[in-house]
This record gives sequence, structure tokens and C-alpha cells, in this order.
Amino acid sequence: MSSGKNVLLLSDATGETAEKMVSAALTQFQHDDAQVTRVSNVRSKNQVYTALDKAAQQQAMVIYTIVNRDLSRLVHEECSAMGLISVDILTPLLVRLSDFLGTTPNETPGLLHNVDDDYFRRIDAIEFTVRNDDGQETRFLNKADIVLVGVSRTSKTPLSMYLAHRGWKVANIPLVSGIDPPEELLNMQHNRVCGLIIKAERLVELRAARLRNLGQDPRTAYAQFEQIDDELQAAKKFFRRQKWAIVDVTGKAVEETANEVLVKLKMI
Repeated sequence: MSSGKNVLLLSDATGETAEKMVSAALTQFQHDDAQVTRVSNVRSKNQVYTALDKAAQQQAMVIYTIVNRDLSRLVHEECSAMGLISVDILTPLLVRLSDFLGTTPNETPGLLHNVDDDYFRRIDAIEFTVRNDDGQETRFLNKADIVLVGVSRTSKTPLSMYLAHRGWKVANIPLVSGIDPPEELLNMQHNRVCGLIIKAERLVELRAARLRNLGQDPRTAYAQFEQIDDELQAAKKFFRRQKWAIVDVTGKAVEETANEVLVKLKMI
């Protein structure tokens, strides 16, 4: 371990979920020398004593997720006796749920792991999608489950975020006249890419509204019908040439559009 601050994470299961929670919390601090050590499958008193002896040597903070009340209490008491700062992530939640549900917990290690994995899978998808919004980062395009492509104001971002909340890693790439699409996009498997189109008349309205909101003249070429119609026709030809699925977003709720994207990409 380094000479910086140490955090010891004890879990009676894998500890992956708790480690992600701790890592997420640490990102809120400008402290790059905090070291997190995870000890998994802690299910006996001897394991607790061994882990806490190491924590004492390092004066580490102890964070633990142990559903067995006796072991959890042991960790709390030993940390208090050793003068170690400790945080019990799970017991307060179990107590509150027990009061609310009127029943006692099973105290089965790892029982919540699958639920937590699903939750953190969605969090990972959202983080990926935010980083890869509007063509910001194309190096990791091949890691996307879905790539949405379209001209400006075809609902790429809201659609991406909706799909991300359902657990899909989504990137979206804008098509801009006069600018070649990134090479990474052209190398994508065609069954992971969906082109978005919209009726020209509706796109005129959307772009004009955007310009007004920005305090700009809505009569610029960006919001002119002829310019928009040319962009959309070029986009359609490009999508067909790449053999990508095409979805028309005109007048559709984001939920409806998302479902159509998943169906056309054969993901549901």
C-alpha cells in the first residue's frame, strides 16, 4: 500500500457493488492517493480479525457490507476498540427495510448481488452514453451497444439517454454537411447502427425554435427548408449505402422511438 490514505472494504460476498459505491464517493474528493483494498467472502470471525489487524497497521478506514448481524456487530466493535473509523453500508438499510416490510432479512450473503449488478450495469451505460454524446469521443465507439446517427435535432441525445437508462451503452454521431463522418463509425457492424430521420417540415420548426431560444435569427440556412431537405436526403442515401436500420422520429414519443430502434436492431 502507498503512504496515502487507505480504505479497507470488507464484504461477505464479492464486494464489487460496494467497491463501486466507494469509488463513486471518492470521485467527489480531490484526493488521488486514497487506496481501496477489497476483502471478499468474509464469513468467519477469524477472517474479520485477520482483515482488521491489517487495517490497524495501516490506520485504514473500514467500510463493510456484511448481512450476518453477529459478524457485522463484531466488525463494528473491533473497529471501535482499535480506534478505526468504520462505516456499515448495509445494516442500516436492512433495519429500515425490516421495519417497513414487517419481516426479518434472510442474512444470505450475495443475495442482492444480481439486483445490484443490474443497477450498476445501467449506471455504467449512462456514464458511457454521456461521454459519447454528440460525437464527443469516437475512440471507444466499438464498445457501444448502439450507435445513433442523424442530422442536428433528430432527438439523438434524449433517445440515447432513454436507452442508456434501460442498460444499453449508446453513442450518437451528428451528420454535418461538408464534414466526413469518423472512420470509426464506418467500421462499425451495421447491425449496431441506426440512422434517424425526420420530416423536413418538422425539422424546420425544431431548428427555428432552437435558434430563437439561443437568441439567434431563425431565418438562417440552418433552419431553411431547402437546406434541411438536402441534409435529410443525403442522410437517407448515406444510411442506405451503409445498410443501417433507419427510424423516422417524426411525432413519436422517445419511448416509442427507442422500442423501434431495438426492434430494428434485433435487440428485443
